[in-house]
Amino acid sequence: LLTFIGATTENPSFEVNAALLSRAQVYVLQSLSRDELLALFRRAAAQGALDGLQFDDDARDALAGYADGDARRFLNLLEQTRTAALARKVGRIDSAFLGEVLSINARRFDKGGDAFYDQISALHKSVRGSNPDAALYWLSRMLDGGADPRYLSRRIVRMAWEDIGLADPRAMQIANDAALTYERLGSPEGELALGQAVIYLAIAAKSNAGYKAYNAARAFVAQDQSRPVPVHLRNAPTKLMQELGYGHDYRYAHDEPHGYAAGETYMPEGLEDVHWYEPVPRGLESKIADKLAFLRQLDEDAK
Repeated sequence: LLTFIGATTENPSFEVNAALLSRAQVYVLQSLSRDELLALFRRAAAQGALDGLQFDDDARDALAGYADGDARRFLNLLEQTRTAALARKVGRIDSAFLGEVLSINARRFDKGGDAFYDQISALHKSVRGSNPDAALYWLSRMLDGGADPRYLSRRIVRMAWEDIGLADPRAMQIANDAALTYERLGSPEGELALGQAVIYLAIAAKSNAGYKAYNAARAFVAQDQSRPVPVHLRNAPTKLMQELGYGHDYRYAHDEPHGYAAGETYMPEGLEDVHWYEPVPRGLESKIADKLAFLRQLDEDAK
């Protein structure tokens, strides 16, 4: 009987052959807590790995923070600290010494891997959930980990259109302005614009009505037949088209009461009563809902 044991930092759902995965037992290793890392520190000290160096409490806590839950990284940082202390003939380690001797870029942030997509998901959901502090935290985590601010600016624009929409059209403008500001200023100054954009998006009124309406329309068209354009909506640039009735009986909305041709049809035959866009009772969309209700009542009265 042979037992194969494999380890990967990638998501096995994507990187391991499905046939193999179905026959394997998967164990997910979690990050170590601060207390677990400090237990590792005490074990290293007990085994003489620190050459008698004394660490202040703040220094131990700082090392645990730098390790970011990774035991191997923690031990590597300890070794770097020990080597630097011996070279400088330092016997006691404080947080200031660590700041001088360690080059820290230790955040778990595998561009294109699980941590990357988990964090952008957390940022998006924090904005959607109207929590500006959480949105700032995840934005800062990604920037600190080396995420491309241009990628983040594109995602912020997407959040504005997907989760705020017409409930607050200013959100789209602010998101676009933040992206343009970053292009002009670069890092670190331009990152401030991204930070303020996620704050605004988080506190803005939320609506996914436009997002849902667009997806519903696309899904319907993808499976539906090619319906002809109603004759009265067709363009008639030639005499033949005019003789065929193209554009005949079209009503020019600007010449109608309320600027609306009550009872006019714009959808293909058979779809007259389809309504994909249903605004939510929040932000500007509450007024849009009132306007739609008014126009639909005019249509009813015109029947």
